[in-house]
Amino acid sequence: MVSFFSSLLLLSFVTGCEESVEHTAPAILERDSASMMTTWGVNTLISDSGVMRYRIVTEKWEVNTVRNPSRWIFEKGLFLEQFDETFHVEAYIQCDTAFYYDQQRLWHLKSRVRVRTKDGLRFSSEELYWDQMRHEMYSNRFSHLITPQREMQGSYFRSDERMTRYMVSNSKGSFVKSDMENSGDTIIHAPDSVKAAKRPQTTSKRKTKMITP
Repeated sequence: MVSFFSSLLLLSFVTGCEESVEHTAPAILERDSASMMTTWGVNTLISDSGVMRYRIVTEKWEVNTVRNPSRWIFEKGLFLEQFDETFHVEAYIQCDTAFYYDQQRLWHLKSRVRVRTKDGLRFSSEELYWDQMRHEMYSNRFSHLITPQREMQGSYFRSDERMTRYMVSNSKGSFVKSDMENSGDTIIHAPDSVKAAKRPQTTSKRKTKMITP
């Protein structure tokens, strides 16, 4: 009888051990989402090759070196000043969201992107890329460009990083088709003062449609 109860107790103990489950909780944060640095209320100067070239003003700045590619994240908006070699402001740039891929030296600006240069050029779009390796800016979204001499808009934009040489394709604005067709002409890359002097005068022609009863 004692042996029977001992065997039953041992069987219950083994069964209980087999049915036990270890309770574990998942990680609170994925490693890929953890930023190395998060700073609030930023107003700082950034150097390029040992020279102060930019001022960054933002509500929140994250530096994430774990993601591939690594990046700076400005999800609360960004205001950036660009300086020349003598520390004079060349341009103002602002947007609602920005990413800077530090290994590629590539800026990706999104949502209500606005640029204004010291020459009075104003640019607006919903997206703009700034490739600091190639020293150029470009956008595949609808872009609006205003200078003291002209106004253009189109679905593709490309320029140098100082926005002194630029082009807009699939565009509308104050230019004529002959400016683009002349293969020996650099009108789309010339400064606005040159473009204004080279732009031919055009006259409008009114078409009359005859209506017969």
